[in-house]
Amino acid sequence: MRCPACRSTAVRHRSERTAQGYRRFRCGDCGKQFNERSAGLLNRAQYPSDVIALVVLWRLRYKLSLRDLAEMFLIRGLVFSYEAVRDWEAKLTPALAENLRRRRKGKVGRSWYVDETYIRVRGGWRYLYRAIDRAGALVDVMLSEHRDLAAAKAFFRSAKAVTGVTPDRVTTDGHDAYPRAIRTELGRHVRHRTSRYLNNRLEQDHRGIKGRCRPMLGLKSTGSAWRYCRGHDELRNFLRCRSRMRQHVSAATRRWQHMRRSLFGAMLPIPAREQLRQGAIRDPSPEPLATVFRRAAIAPIAAFVGREPRRCS
Repeated sequence: MRCPACRSTAVRHRSERTAQGYRRFRCGDCGKQFNERSAGLLNRAQYPSDVIALVVLWRLRYKLSLRDLAEMFLIRGLVFSYEAVRDWEAKLTPALAENLRRRRKGKVGRSWYVDETYIRVRGGWRYLYRAIDRAGALVDVMLSEHRDLAAAKAFFRSAKAVTGVTPDRVTTDGHDAYPRAIRTELGRHVRHRTSRYLNNRLEQDHRGIKGRCRPMLGLKSTGSAWRYCRGHDELRNFLRCRSRMRQHVSAATRRWQHMRRSLFGAMLPIPAREQLRQGAIRDPSPEPLATVFRRAAIAPIAAFVGREPRRCS
């Protein structure tokens, strides 16, 4: 443990804890006091980090509005407003998206499918550039106010920087900006195909983000729209259970993979978390998975049920 102020290692552990149960420390060099999450994004938050992370996960993953999440956690004894959900999403989503983008470095194929779709932002239409590879994995996503050559160049430049891969083949629609953007940013050796039918897999993949935007009745600013679209697509790709298109994955395997990849794995009780890390829980049958999943879902809130609800504005 290092001091967040002076980065010193001369840190002493204090016996008392914070109101949320986090350990407290004191730096021997600068004399400042801090706790386990003082250097994090959720410092001074009125609720534990795992509860806030679960709220943001459900916000990005499912078709839930800000008020829906506040009502769902109200039943569990956690009282906060929809504005608190908005603040937590604004704090955690950029860090989550950036972390997931770094994980995808060099892990995409060399056949890209690129297209743009429309997203309503503040009463107007914006262009969401998206790209996937042949297996359906996400390449990159970018929101733009214009659909022109500059936007296409910026998208290919971002996709190449994020993935660290130069594709061998790019499939797009017949927009005039794509051929020149591909030659400029990716190189003349890249094969460019233009066909509306070959891009059907990406057209179907647009349903994920389009289905999330309908319950919200559009987004209110370009910055929040870009943050939400990028966070949603990165999380959706990370929780994707198929490694190729049209692959059959059983329901038990999907539940198991979702539990391991989502934040629920970090919220398991210590014995179950050690078993998961050591690989002791391997049986994909529905009964043990349902037991572990139920424990994972209850663990973050079990300590708070029965307490006096506290408000977070």
